[in-house]
Amino acid sequence: MAGPASATILGCEGPALSTDEAAFFRDAGPWGFILFARNVETPDQLARLTAGLRDSVGRDAPVLVDQEGGRVQRLRAPHWREWLPPLDQVAACEPGRMERALWLRYRLIAEELRAVGIDADCAPSADIAGAETHPFLRNRCFGEDAATVTRAARAAALGLLAGGVLPVVKHMPGHGRAVVDSHLHLPRVTAPLDELMATDFVPFAALADLPMAMSAHIVFDALDPERPATASPVVIAAIRERIGFGGLLLSDDLSMQALAGSIGDRAAAAIGAGCDIALHCNGKRAEMEAVVAAAGGLGPASRARAEAALGCRRAPDAIDTGPLEAEFEALLKGRADG
Repeated sequence: MAGPASATILGCEGPALSTDEAAFFRDAGPWGFILFARNVETPDQLARLTAGLRDSVGRDAPVLVDQEGGRVQRLRAPHWREWLPPLDQVAACEPGRMERALWLRYRLIAEELRAVGIDADCAPSADIAGAETHPFLRNRCFGEDAATVTRAARAAALGLLAGGVLPVVKHMPGHGRAVVDSHLHLPRVTAPLDELMATDFVPFAALADLPMAMSAHIVFDALDPERPATASPVVIAAIRERIGFGGLLLSDDLSMQALAGSIGDRAAAAIGAGCDIALHCNGKRAEMEAVVAAAGGLGPASRARAEAALGCRRAPDAIDTGPLEAEFEALLKGRADG
């Protein structure tokens, strides 16, 4: 990693980087950046923006986006492909061919992202969908059992990595039992720990070798009834020790209303609990200043994990997208041969 970095990933305000924003990012030194629909217009514009963000900090900083498919897809038609929600995509796959189909899907997503300078995707979700999972999350999951979710999420992550894009598995240690939207309210899970270990935590343990993950803004009564996972040293310790995740752990967006306190307090709580990176997404300057001040710089352990994550970023092999698209379509239910 060239130059100092703060323990933050930040958003920017619009589709072009202003001189003032560039100066702020130069001084703040975020480890990386995250983009949203407000930042996206055309491929040429987006490539200029990602280059400008990296120029502002003087290093090859990672640029993230949420490109899951379905509702959570920041790059959209007419310039980019439209994708089914993950749960619907799994349902559409020919039985027995799900993993290949998902590898192809996320390999094609990676190709689109890399073409505009984006090299990290906040996907896959390894949350398990249940009958009561809130609609904000349910169709963003890959399935209703740990085995299906694990296989699907692994295939998605491998497709992204093959395309030179770092996956960010989410939402550790599991968000599927949430019955409220954590963008607006704080979910609470009352299931006992042995049940969580046998279900919700299983996909994350199976994916613990992946380079990056994102925390959940959700309270687990069995671990810490007072604090959401993002701000809980007990839950973060469980992520590291029980689940075995050794990679770079990002908070979920600190501006979500599941969290209490000022934005600076939220950043300090996330870093103090053991998150490596405080993620702030809305691009509001005053909030970003508070997050940068509260998060501080990357500590030695976090810096090592950050460098290891970036070490997984590689140039993708050249592909011919036409045959991959054709194979992907052929693997959907009712369209495969044999």
